[in-house]
Amino acid sequence: MSVEFIGYVSAREQTEILDLPGPAIDPAYIAATALVHEQGGFDRVLVAAHSTSPDSTLIAQYAASVTSTLGLLIAHRPGFTAPTLAARQLATLDHLSRGRVAVHIITGGNDRELEADGDHLSKVERYQRTSEYLKILRREWAGGTPFDHDGEFYRLRGASSVVLPFQPNGIPVYFGGASEEAIRVAGELADGYALWGEPLANAAELVGKVQAAAQHHHRSLRFSVSFRPIIADTEEEAWERAASIQQQIEKRQAAVLPAQNGIALDHAGPSPTEQTLPTNEGSRRLQAIAAKSARHDDRLWTGVTKATGGRWNSTSLVGTADQVAESLLQYYRLGIETFLIRGFDPLTDAVRYGRDLIPRVRALVEQEDTLRRKSG
Repeated sequence: MSVEFIGYVSAREQTEILDLPGPAIDPAYIAATALVHEQGGFDRVLVAAHSTSPDSTLIAQYAASVTSTLGLLIAHRPGFTAPTLAARQLATLDHLSRGRVAVHIITGGNDRELEADGDHLSKVERYQRTSEYLKILRREWAGGTPFDHDGEFYRLRGASSVVLPFQPNGIPVYFGGASEEAIRVAGELADGYALWGEPLANAAELVGKVQAAAQHHHRSLRFSVSFRPIIADTEEEAWERAASIQQQIEKRQAAVLPAQNGIALDHAGPSPTEQTLPTNEGSRRLQAIAAKSARHDDRLWTGVTKATGGRWNSTSLVGTADQVAESLLQYYRLGIETFLIRGFDPLTDAVRYGRDLIPRVRALVEQEDTLRRKSG
């Protein structure tokens, strides 16, 4: 199996511990981050989406314009753009970037945030809409004669497109969400399933559920897991940095008033004790894991998860580059081939990942695959 690394590009420098003053969009920062990831050996970068953030597709287009090989994983929320138009937009960028586009479908787990964009559907209805949306997306990417569609959320007459995906195998569709509704849609329609970093036993359980859902449709998926690696020259220094990061987050949260309407700001929101915790299944899983212990397995750490209430990708692998690489290999053995890694100090951490972590993981995976071939 081939291993894949996905990094993270945002419109400006901002994390749980960094919220620098300046414009909402910093082209120089976007370019610098994209180039650091390309030069560091990352395969793709995720461009996230939020009801208050700059448009993910346009940020991805700018990142594509300053790079030549870096893939783009564009977070996209179904329901806010007509699926036929979204299919053409993504296919257009796929051609402009010469086949570097993938899309990460996010149905959405925060009702109040979605309401900010006028979406008042229930969770069940949102996943029903997502299923219909993806079927239309794939149908338009398939080309051929114009088609009609009569569904619960969309009615189309004579839909077609002159622009199709650049690559013959199309645009990869990644999918997130740990609820039963999400798993059903992923199993039927996604190419890749993304989960937040959980202990090995929990991750294996979730991978098994998604695999079973995919097998029901005679399909197989690629799996991705997300972590916030904290790496230092020694294990002691890495754990010291982890503790410092948690302290910085808690200090920042103590100084931030609760967000209006209970909506957390991206990576800089109020403390989970100051507002209702997120209720999406992925966050609930992280909350339960963090409640049991701050440390799991060899070096999985949930300090940031506890501080943020599990609102997003927040679990870390802590240690030296060799130790973290060994931990990632254990997830690879579960059938997870893609690692989405991003740091708390974005540029500095991305450089270190590219220099110290990614080469080690690729070497370990190559050794693992060689042993499998010899033994099998």
